[in-house]
Amino acid sequence: MGDISKDVNSSFKDNRTKALINILYTANLITGKQNTFFAKFGLSPQQYNILRILRGADKPLTMQDVKSRMIDRAPNATRLADKLCAKQLIERIPSETDRRVVQVAITNEGLKLLEDISDNFNDDWLKNITEKEASQLSDLLDKLR
Repeated sequence: MGDISKDVNSSFKDNRTKALINILYTANLITGKQNTFFAKFGLSPQQYNILRILRGADKPLTMQDVKSRMIDRAPNATRLADKLCAKQLIERIPSETDRRVVQVAITNEGLKLLEDISDNFNDDWLKNITEKEASQLSDLLDKLR
């Protein structure tokens, strides 16, 4: 099992500081692992998130709706969607009633790609904790936010 003090070769003034550094350090490790994993599929984690949102919606959404549901609410969601459109994983659908509104929907190619990507790619990160501990961790992170 890891020890953040040893991992970053540092001591901390209190447990709150240690917890915060531990969260940031762990988040960066997870991000790096996800970037490597999704690169095999020509995606970023944020693009994968958009595809999953659109698959789960079962209907076209505006980019504002997509952005509000994203895990990483980066301001570049439109640029991410542009890349997904170029790969023909999503499509833009203009509104019939308002030319200013454009919705996006996942394509069959996007759905097939999601089928090819295992939903359990994150399981390795959680293998050392029980369901009860996972629930406690989630509750603590909710409390932190």
